[in-house]
Amino acid sequence: MERYILLASLLLPSFLASASNLLDHELVKNERSCFSWVFSDYGSWRNQMKKKYEKSAKSEETVDKKLAWFDSMFTQEKYDLYKSSLDCSTFEYEVDSHMVKGYVIKPKGADKKLPVLVYNRGGNGNFGGVVFGSMMHNLFPIAQEGFVIVGSQYRGTHTKFDTLDEFGGEDVKDVTALLDLIPSISGADSNRVGMYGASRGGMQTHLALKHSNNIKAIATIAGNTDLAKGLTYRPEMEKVYKKRIPNYLENKQQELDRRSVLKWVDELSPNVPILLLHGTADKRVSVKHSEDFASELVKYNIPHKLVLYPNDNHGLFKNKEAVNNELVSWFGKHL
Repeated sequence: MERYILLASLLLPSFLASASNLLDHELVKNERSCFSWVFSDYGSWRNQMKKKYEKSAKSEETVDKKLAWFDSMFTQEKYDLYKSSLDCSTFEYEVDSHMVKGYVIKPKGADKKLPVLVYNRGGNGNFGGVVFGSMMHNLFPIAQEGFVIVGSQYRGTHTKFDTLDEFGGEDVKDVTALLDLIPSISGADSNRVGMYGASRGGMQTHLALKHSNNIKAIATIAGNTDLAKGLTYRPEMEKVYKKRIPNYLENKQQELDRRSVLKWVDELSPNVPILLLHGTADKRVSVKHSEDFASELVKYNIPHKLVLYPNDNHGLFKNKEAVNNELVSWFGKHL
């Protein structure tokens, strides 16, 4: 849990830096390079994190502990590699009169068009938003293998406006709107598009797939597939549902079922294969979500692969390299 929070706090890429110009679309505004502001070099990023830790920590020992964690997770060698080999931009795009924040990552200097992965983040609101640290940990290694990655922060995230994502409601449009932007990404092959999501992002993936016919394969990491049953594993999630899902108290079961792919497996396409990755010690989204879903996929002859990681947690930190290899192999095969 602590590592998850630390990873989510590694600063937002700035929207005040120089333009990057990876997209050319009228709905895209304020495109900026991820490798700017304090992220323009490794030393300035690390120094900013040190200052952040010093403000929040109660002792020098705690600061040293957090910096040691940072140094183990994010080495200068990795930073230099990704900065030299990847292009990365943050941007804003309009959906239903909302300005939504997004990002795009792609390898530099590719001599052919590359397959595209739409990534759906977990969490809700600012919690779980994709910051530079999570890009480097979760997304840069995948892009490095020859993929363009584009993703949404969802409406209301890291903005001054009082707009809530609806945890699988109107915010799904923030995901599907990205599909219209893909042709405007230089070097992206709009005929080879996959989608994957982590935690709540798994739900977003299944919901977005309902509104698209050009997604060729999907994957979920610790995805929630039955929200009502999930409350029996983790009752505190109801606070999130009450806050974010419109008319939740009046239509609880209906709203939860609408967001639960396990309730409409018969509607899934047999032409879109599904990869399920989950840790058996996940305390945030029980592994039963993926196990139960896989059993239903068998009944309906939906092509899929279930990979379980013994004793690993929600973020699959113990098996990160293996998880990345599964994703790269899966989408390399199907796109």
